[in-house]
Order: sequence, then C-alpha cells, then structure tokens
Amino acid sequence: MAIKCIARLSCRRVIQDHLLQASNEAAVGGGFCWANLPPELLWEVLLRIEDSESSWPERKNVVACAGVCRTWRIIIKQIVKVPQISGKLTFPISVKQPGPKDFLLQCFIKRNRSTQTYHLYLGLTNSLLDVGKFLLAARKCRHPTCTDYIIYLQAEDISKGRNAYVGRLRSNFLGNKFTVFDGQLPHAGAKMAKSRSSRLANLKQVSPRVPPGNYPMAHISYELNSLGSRGPRRMLCNMNTIPATSIGPGGLAPTQAEFTLSNVNPSPPIPIFHSKSASMENFLSGHLSDEKNGLVLINKAPRWHEQLQCWCLNFHGRVTVASVKNFQLVASPENRPAGAGPEHEKIILQFGKVGKDLFTMDYRYPISAFQAFAICLSSFDTNIACE
Repeated sequence: MAIKCIARLSCRRVIQDHLLQASNEAAVGGGFCWANLPPELLWEVLLRIEDSESSWPERKNVVACAGVCRTWRIIIKQIVKVPQISGKLTFPISVKQPGPKDFLLQCFIKRNRSTQTYHLYLGLTNSLLDVGKFLLAARKCRHPTCTDYIIYLQAEDISKGRNAYVGRLRSNFLGNKFTVFDGQLPHAGAKMAKSRSSRLANLKQVSPRVPPGNYPMAHISYELNSLGSRGPRRMLCNMNTIPATSIGPGGLAPTQAEFTLSNVNPSPPIPIFHSKSASMENFLSGHLSDEKNGLVLINKAPRWHEQLQCWCLNFHGRVTVASVKNFQLVASPENRPAGAGPEHEKIILQFGKVGKDLFTMDYRYPISAFQAFAICLSSFDTNIACE
C-alpha cells in the first residue's frame, strides 16, 4: 500500500513538473515537443491526469493542461464532462452549466456588509468551516426604484473587467419581484420575444462598466402567507430558459459550451426608470420565447414543530441558524413527472444560514451555479412587501 502511494505521488510530481516545463516553453518559444505527441498517447496521458485530479485544489492541473496549447485544449475539452454528468466544476463556464443529476453540489456564500459584496465558493469538504474554491462574486447596487446585484467571475475588484461580467439580478420597486439577466443567450437558438424591453434600445446605459448583453432568463417572486411576517415566505421561480420537460425521463436542460467575449452589443441595455410606474413592471416581465413551457420552482412548505414552536425544514445538517431567508426549492406539482407524489419531492436548490454572514447553497440539475446564486441573492434583499 505504501509503495502504491509513493508511486502515485511520484507520478503526480512528474506530471506537474512536465506541465510547468510545457507552460514555460510555450511562453518562451511557442511550440514544444509535448504538443507533437501522437494523438493516442496524448489522449491517454491527459485522460489519466483528469482521472487522478478529481477534486480541487489538485484539479487546477487539468485547467493547466488546457492552457498549454491548442491541441491540448481541444483534447481536454473532449475529456472533461459537463457537471451534470461528472459532478465536477472544472472550467469557468461550468458555473453556467446545469449541476449534477444524482446529488446536491455543496457550495456556500460569504457576505461582506461593508462592501455590499457576496462571494460564492464551492465546498471542498463536508465541513461548514471549509475554505472553498471561488466561483462567482456579486456587488449590490441600490437605485431609487430598484436594486441590482451585478455578478462577476472575478473575486477581487469586481467592478472592473468586461469579460468577467456574467449577469445580474434586478428587483422591482417593492422588492418582492426579481428578474435574472444572463450576459449572453442562455443556449444556442434562443430568441428574444418581442416585448417592451426590445423597444428600449436607444435608452442610455446606466453603468458603462457593465456590458450591455442582458437576456431575461428567470423571474422570482415572493408573496405573503396567511400569517404575515410570523410565517415563512412563499417563493416562486419561473425558469424561462429551462423547459419543464428537463426534469422528466430523458429530459435535457440547455447547456452553454463557452463564454462569448464579443464586444458587439447583442441586446439593448437595461434602463433605470426614475419613477415608480408600469414601465418598470413591464420591463421586468420581459421574457424569452420559450417562457410558456419553462420550469417552475416553488419553495417546499415547512412543517410546524410543536416542541420548538417554529416552522422547520430538514436541511440534513447543512443549515444551523433559523432565518426567514432559509428555503428549499422543488419543482411545482405541474412540472413533476407523472406519479411522483409530495413524498418524492426532489430538492433542486436549498439555501440557509450557518453564521452571521455565512450561508450554504446546495444545488443540482437542471439549474446552474449562476442561476442558483442569483436566486439566493434575491433572498438577501429587503422585501418590503414580504416583511
């Protein structure tokens, strides 16, 4: 057993040394001998690296392989499977792809009150004190009639970098309805439906630092329950770009293959309305052409605990602090597969508090980390109509 461990460590060290050498040679002279390996041999080498580096931080070696040269990158992209199959987040585009089908991918969110920023991390262990692997960041921007959460790929100085922009979340005036905007079309062939938002192309963009590509991809709404602020909030998410059939047998969810880094203005900017009017509501109801058949998520109803005298949900140890922000989302009864009763509800997203500024976020297929993060950000906002 000890001999096997020593051999594995030696093999990993050799691979890392070769990757460093290959990167240096590529940076200095362009081509190198490793790029000219026979395709069958190169495939076998990269396949073994991908199999051995199954978790972060070791998985950075897989990313390093993709950066060596074009030949390596093409092979690595063929070897590395999407998260819904592999259950792994490898490249930045992974945050825009549906999560694993068989289990919840454990993540957590750190809030910084002073800077009004939120950082999403992938959990590396089962511990709630995990350091994590950075995935996304968001900055909160208040406006007179709404609130924006701008979402970026960068952890530091997230106000800069055009190519780091991923999307945004915007609230209405009351703070009880939100729209998630994607920085690019959610999938090949998607088309914007004709709505008021498509007639606002000539309005001035609010922030020049934010790229103008914004496509409405989800709508989130909160409602009061019969008990008012003493009971849990009701939550509904219309995932416009995910077909309801995606959660059924043989169903598929749209999967983005890569980020588009074009400087072309693909859609009109998001305007700021300086007065409360129907214009804001009409704009936030903008939709993609496949909204009618989109997946609808609702929050799982909690149960009243007589001994604790509070509403409870089973988070299986992932949530430790009671909060009105805690929720679990499941598919609406209309979207569930035929014959699936309430006892077979599959949790698609759960979010809950574990510390003063620390929250867990676990998600699965058919939503992505970006979509899950945006939905959770809506729970942070002050919902005047829901308090």
